[in-house]
Amino acid sequence: MSKYAVVAAAAMSLMLAAPVAASGTSDACAAKLTADGKAIYAAAMAAKPTTQNLRDTMERETKSLAMANKIARGSARDNARAAMECVQLGL
Repeated sequence: MSKYAVVAAAAMSLMLAAPVAASGTSDACAAKLTADGKAIYAAAMAAKPTTQNLRDTMERETKSLAMANKIARGSARDNARAAMECVQLGL
């Protein structure tokens, strides 16, 4: 195996490992959230947000959960902010 092939294989493995590490960091952050925060986090991650649409995704998912009485409306904003910090770690 040539040294170029070894370098290419190593570079590809690093690229594949980066999203896994980011996901683990965001999941560890989410473990510290309240139950409502975890629900918002799960809904937002399921929606597959990007850095461009993160705020809209968080707002849409939080509003949907609050209107369905799945999370408390009074603390929805604070929980959404905390959940958004965790989601950002996974992007």
